Amino acid sequence: MTRSSLPWLELVHAHATLRIDDDRLTRLILALLEDENRTCESLGVILADRQTVLELNQTYLQHDYPTDVLSFLLEPDDGVSPLQGEIYVDLDTALERHEEFSASFEDEALRYVIHGLLHLLGYEDDSQDARQRMHEIENRYLGRP
Repeated sequence: MTRSSLPWLELVHAHATLRIDDDRLTRLILALLEDENRTCESLGVILADRQTVLELNQTYLQHDYPTDVLSFLLEPDDGVSPLQGEIYVDLDTALERHEEFSASFEDEALRYVIHGLLHLLGYEDDSQDARQRMHEIENRYLGRP
C-alpha cells in the first residue's frame, strides 16, 4: 500500500508483479481534477489483478464478466463537493491488450485510471458519442493524438 504525498490520495499496488509509476499516475490525476475544477476528499486507486476486478464486478454490479476498470463513488456526487471514490484497475488486461492499441503497458493502465476517474466525475460511455468523447479526453492526458 502506498500513501501518496497527497493526504487524500491512496495508491494501492495489489497486483503480485505488475506496477506503474506512482508519480506519473499522481500527476495525471491532479491535472484531470484541476481541468475539471474539482477537488478530492478521498480517492483510492487500486492497481489489481483480473480476478479481483472480476469479483468486484460480480458482487457490486451483478456483471458476470471481466472489465478493465471499475469506479465507485463513496458518497453521492453533487458536482461541487470534494469527490470521494475508488478506482479498481485490472493490470492483467492492460498487459494483455496494450500492444493492440499501440500503447505501452503503463499508458494502457493509466488510460483505465483516467477512464475510471472520468466516470467518478460524471462522464458516461453509454453511447458512441460519449465513448468517443471520453477516449479523446484520455488521449489528451496520455499525450496522444
